[in-house]
Amino acid sequence: MTRPNPDESSHFPGLARVAALLADPGRAAMLWALMDGSARPAGELTLIAGLSPSSASGHLARLAEGGLLAHDVRGRHRYYRIATPDMAAAIEALMNVAHAAAPARALTRPARTVPLEMRRARTCYDHMAGEVAVQVFERFVDGGLLVRDGDTLDATPAGAARLAGWGVDVAALRTRRRRFACTCLDWSERRPHLGGALGAALLDSWMQRGWVERASRPRVLRITPQGEREFTALVDAKS
Repeated sequence: MTRPNPDESSHFPGLARVAALLADPGRAAMLWALMDGSARPAGELTLIAGLSPSSASGHLARLAEGGLLAHDVRGRHRYYRIATPDMAAAIEALMNVAHAAAPARALTRPARTVPLEMRRARTCYDHMAGEVAVQVFERFVDGGLLVRDGDTLDATPAGAARLAGWGVDVAALRTRRRRFACTCLDWSERRPHLGGALGAALLDSWMQRGWVERASRPRVLRITPQGEREFTALVDAKS
């Protein structure tokens, strides 16, 4: 009796195929280079991955056929980019898993190859990531607004009061099916930022208040002048 291919079953449609595309170091290097939302020519991606032109061409074709990359033709050059924002979010999630499983010594230095604007502030799923988000998270913990137990977080009474000042209803967030608050490893800073329902609610609040706004590049966030003042005051606060 022939066993069904698990990748063709209704339980895991396409999972093994996508995993196989991500498993090759050369293809992974190309995807990493495009995580800033840019579109790069095939020749540049070939150099980044350290592959021969013929080998890189085959890898790029597989990534495009698999739906991970999209491409545009500009003159005689073909430019590749991550296919969709959802695909970029999925790749970022796998980066977080990989970093969490890596030896501690591999997580001590920020990823300096990430463009500055993306390192500064970006979205990670529906919450904020990057340098500012990491600094704010550390201030929340050090200032006693959040208490941490492993990767799980909870708001203290003082924290709930401070969050209420930003229009965040801690009690309501706790009733949701979604995890209230958790750490999320920041792949550019190699330190955690705030995730979960609380992280999403805070980003919504900060955007409504005009501290943060979406930039033209996918997933990049711009800290406004008002936001720069507010975040600086928050991070530098003594209590």
